[in-house]
Amino acid sequence: MKRSELTLPVYFDRYINEADDVTLTEALEMSLHELENTAVAIWKSLGDKVYAPGKWTLRDILQHIIDTERVFSYRALSFARGEATVQPFDEDGYAVNAGAINRDWDDLLNEAIIVRKSTISLFNSFTTEMLAKLGMGFKGEYSVHAIGFILVGHQRWHFRVINEKYIPLI
Repeated sequence: MKRSELTLPVYFDRYINEADDVTLTEALEMSLHELENTAVAIWKSLGDKVYAPGKWTLRDILQHIIDTERVFSYRALSFARGEATVQPFDEDGYAVNAGAINRDWDDLLNEAIIVRKSTISLFNSFTTEMLAKLGMGFKGEYSVHAIGFILVGHQRWHFRVINEKYIPLI
């Protein structure tokens, strides 16, 4: 199923629409390629500057992408296995407690790549029936299939914000 064939969940449509109109497998592989080819040297040159007070650093954003991928992969697994409700995810609380500022850039990027590869394996293990299963998240109901596209689009969303708001600070 291509992205355009999904029923878009409220709130997460903004992420899903960032993904190309391809199959989930293709979208996940493309996003892995984008991670593997991230211009981390440019990101490093920015250091820990932010474009406005209270905004996350680039390391915070990368850690957030990793954390979100893990949380939503768990949701996908839960829904696929028949658990219909999951715990909320306090992304700001996770960011405060992650300590990304103390992490090495290459280590963060390597972790993001490993997590994405794990996500690809997880979604490749799902049958068509599992991908269609629905569950209730903190912003409403969505399918396992939609979660995969949420993850792809979430990464692109943040990469776009980085390009638009952080890179000009260099």
